[in-house]
Amino acid sequence: MITVDIQFLDLLKIADSGQAFRFRIIDDTHVEVVAFGKYLQIARTADNTFALSCSKKEFDSIWKSYLDLDRDYESIVKSIDKKDSYLLQAAKFGEGIRILKQDIFETVISYIISQRRSIPSITTSVERISKLCGKEIMPPKLDKPFRKPLCDKYYAFPTPEELNALPFNELENTGVGYRAPYIARAAEEFASGKLDPKALTALSDDELYKTLMSMFGVGTKVANCVMLFAFARTGRFPVDVWIKRIEDLYYGGHFDCSPYPDTAGIMQQFMFFYERRKNGK
Repeated sequence: MITVDIQFLDLLKIADSGQAFRFRIIDDTHVEVVAFGKYLQIARTADNTFALSCSKKEFDSIWKSYLDLDRDYESIVKSIDKKDSYLLQAAKFGEGIRILKQDIFETVISYIISQRRSIPSITTSVERISKLCGKEIMPPKLDKPFRKPLCDKYYAFPTPEELNALPFNELENTGVGYRAPYIARAAEEFASGKLDPKALTALSDDELYKTLMSMFGVGTKVANCVMLFAFARTGRFPVDVWIKRIEDLYYGGHFDCSPYPDTAGIMQQFMFFYERRKNGK
């Protein structure tokens, strides 16, 4: 276990922000995460103090980057145009939301699954796929300040090779519907090395976007989501039905990202969360 002081981190808002599908709320001060083949529990022990159920080495190598802790979100909020009342309200409402830097392959598959689906149904399919062909993870025995994990055992998201070996009919039975061929092709391309995470990471934004858009079943929204949530390309601005509604209601049909060339995706998350939750729903 390690204890870390972190400014601008709201675990419950991140869990409800729709960017990750295996970041779950345990109670008002605890969440659990399954990512990178690991189980992690995070407990808020004071206003800006958090305990994490991992070693210092694991925190430095995985979770610090995952939680985007080297980015100054308070300065980003201060950069918002003072004339943009909607975005100012959204940022205040979404204070504590950070962009999670997730596993590349898992994010690609998760966002292929996400097309025209609700967050609960996406989560269900991701869990089914993990249970079918991912490696079993036994959560550690945890003492205070942690809580009992929600499950007795968990499953890592499969590697490209593991998912590629899954029979197609079993993939179809996970509830992914018409997206099954898209998932199968992506698994094949990652497993064969045609798509390589390290090579993709080295690409420019334009090259990465072009490569993702060339994938079977990947469109503009999925490509931008993958860039934002797996590659930390925070200048990307994914547009879904919620963002389109915001643009139509408050921005004359188009949100101008030019004032936020490196942070538009962070603004998008504030807007997305605010519009979905501002009325207490």
